[in-house]
Amino acid sequence: MRILVVEDDAALRDGLKAVLERAGHHASVIGDGIEADDRLARDSFDLVVLDIGLPSMDGLTVLRRMRQRKQSTPALILSARDQIVDRVRGLDLGADDYLSKPFDRTEFEARVRALLRRAHGADAEFGSLRWSWESHQGWIGEQPMALTKNETIVLEALLSAAGRIVSKASLAQRAAADDEPTSDNSVEVYIYRLRRKVEPAGLTIKTVRGLGYSLQVGA
Repeated sequence: MRILVVEDDAALRDGLKAVLERAGHHASVIGDGIEADDRLARDSFDLVVLDIGLPSMDGLTVLRRMRQRKQSTPALILSARDQIVDRVRGLDLGADDYLSKPFDRTEFEARVRALLRRAHGADAEFGSLRWSWESHQGWIGEQPMALTKNETIVLEALLSAAGRIVSKASLAQRAAADDEPTSDNSVEVYIYRLRRKVEPAGLTIKTVRGLGYSLQVGA
C-alpha cells in the first residue's frame, strides 16, 4: 500500500518510514503541513499518518481540508495530546484512528493493518477476479495471476478506484522506487500488460485521453 507520513520530528518520521517499508508498503514522508496539504490535493494514498503539531499548517487543518475535498483516505493521527477532548476533536474532524505519543511500534503496525483492512477488506471480487489486499495476489477462477511488483502496484491502484479515473502521474508515483517516479512510458507498458491479464476476468482498462485510466467491470 502507498502511505504518506506527515511528521515534523525527523527521527520519528524516518523510523516510521522504515517500519512501513519493512512491512512491504511504499512510504513517502513530509515534515510540513502546507507541503502535506499540497501533496494530498494532487495525489492519492491508501493511508495518511498525520501528526497534529506541524509547522506552517497544523495536522487538524490538513485533515479538515482533506475531508472538505471529499477525500476518503483513511487517516491515523499521531499526537502527544492525549486528552479525551483532543481525541474527540480529531475523530470529529474525520480521523479514522488516534494514537497518542509515545507509542509502541507493534501497536502502530497493528493500527495501520486494521485501517488498511477496513478500507479495502481482506478480499474483493471484480468480475471473475478475486483479489486479496493482504497478500497482494489475484486469482481468475482457480488460476493465480502472474504479476510483477509494479504491475501489482498499478493494478491495485486501479482496483481500489474501480470505475473512476486514475491519472498516469499518480500511477507513476505509486510504482516509484525510492521516491523517484517512473516514466509515462513505463506506466503505458504496465497498462498494456495488465489489459491482457485482466481481460479473461471480464475487466477492461480504458484510456481516458488526457486524464488517465479507468478499470471497468464487464465493459
